[in-house]
Amino acid sequence: MKASYILNILLAAVLAYVCIRHAENNPPQQTMDDTTAVASQVSPVVSDTFKKFDVMSEPDSLMNFSFFTGDGGHGLLLCAGDTAVSNAMTIGWGGIGTLWGMQRPVVTVYVAERRYTKEFMDKSAYFTVMHFADTKILDYMGTHSGRDGDKAKELGLHTLYTENGTPYYAEADLVLECRKMYDGQQFDSTKFCQDVPKDFYANFPAGIHYFYIGDIVNAWRK
Repeated sequence: MKASYILNILLAAVLAYVCIRHAENNPPQQTMDDTTAVASQVSPVVSDTFKKFDVMSEPDSLMNFSFFTGDGGHGLLLCAGDTAVSNAMTIGWGGIGTLWGMQRPVVTVYVAERRYTKEFMDKSAYFTVMHFADTKILDYMGTHSGRDGDKAKELGLHTLYTENGTPYYAEADLVLECRKMYDGQQFDSTKFCQDVPKDFYANFPAGIHYFYIGDIVNAWRK
């Protein structure tokens, strides 16, 4: 009786050991739904509602003054961040041109010292510049701060991401993805040669602007 009891204990121990080793060598496999969920988080892609185009083949559509002033002077939207968190702001200043022998246009954008978006621009390798047909979006983005809440959520905008993980909005009708070539550099107030910038910053609580230069690595439109 005693020998049988001991034998049963030994058999149970061996069986438990075999089960543990099997579990270690054969981890549970992800289901199709699990795999899809993970992939959508780490590998977001551009929406198929946008069509990629070559900015060099249509320079007149971008490389002009009116592109940044927009319809009625509303401007464009600048966005930076990653797949975890991002922020956008309306910009009325900027330029597209050539620099450093680049074979595609470069974009210069300006962000004031105390703007919330500056934190994202400083940390991000890429940023997007977007055009919207609905100027109410630009009005709201230009008069509210992301520090006070999720502006995109308030507007009902849907955040998408490029293959580089750069955020943009599904509701835009044109998106330029830019890779930073020159990080934020603040204007030196001692270099102002006219009263225009001096007078502007005398009553501008957001602080003196920083400028960022990026080359256009991708462009999409609807």
